[in-house]
Amino acid sequence: MEVAAADDETAFARQEALAMRWATATADRTTRSPGEPGVQLRCYLDLRQTLDARRLSGAGQRNGPER
Repeated sequence: MEVAAADDETAFARQEALAMRWATATADRTTRSPGEPGVQLRCYLDLRQTLDARRLSGAGQRNGPER
């Protein structure tokens, strides 16, 4: 999934929100396109695998949820 946002903080907040619902391979940096406003962030979601309550406590970490 690609996230477009005004700044890094917003992009990482969106990634964290996605990681609360699905198994996520998180990104640790954003990219910028020369001459374009904002940033992009690409992360990978496993939409087939929802997280259970025991795993939600680790979902907000940059490393992603525990496996």
